[in-house]
Amino acid sequence: MSLRSYIRTIPDHPQPGIQFRDITTLLLDPEGLRLAIDGIARRHEPGTIDLVAGIEARGFIFGTAVAYQLGVGFVPLRKPGKLPGETIGQDFDLEYGRDRIELHVDAIEAGQRILLVDDLIATGGTAEAAVSLLHKVGAEIVECAFVISLPDLGGVHRLEKTGCTVHSLCEFEGD
Repeated sequence: MSLRSYIRTIPDHPQPGIQFRDITTLLLDPEGLRLAIDGIARRHEPGTIDLVAGIEARGFIFGTAVAYQLGVGFVPLRKPGKLPGETIGQDFDLEYGRDRIELHVDAIEAGQRILLVDDLIATGGTAEAAVSLLHKVGAEIVECAFVISLPDLGGVHRLEKTGCTVHSLCEFEGD
């Protein structure tokens, strides 16, 4: 089965006209989950990644499993106030307002090779903020990996403009 077949579409959620791509059905199925984790991890040879960084919250699910597969550590990129130690952050614009992501100041050493992971890339605002934050601490981003891409929303091109290599396991066009 293709990875797409494990992902449920919920029409008109959270508002009319939105086709929500629900990964909970993928997570429920051991074969679907294995396809997703292996699909991201197999692109990277041992020793080419120092750490995996995952964007809150669904990036934690895939990112920690990929880090385990690659034999490296995991860095959570979190919403403000969620990390207990000293943090560094990056603000970014949302459709209605602003948000921020943070990481511990001592989580990444300059020059470390990072694989950035999340479940979905749509407009790319959060991922672009994650890339900016990782660059701010001197990380080298090897790849930005996503389970799902919504190419019509432009997020992949937005990240590519930052110089990042972007890979997704499946796409849903027109949404």
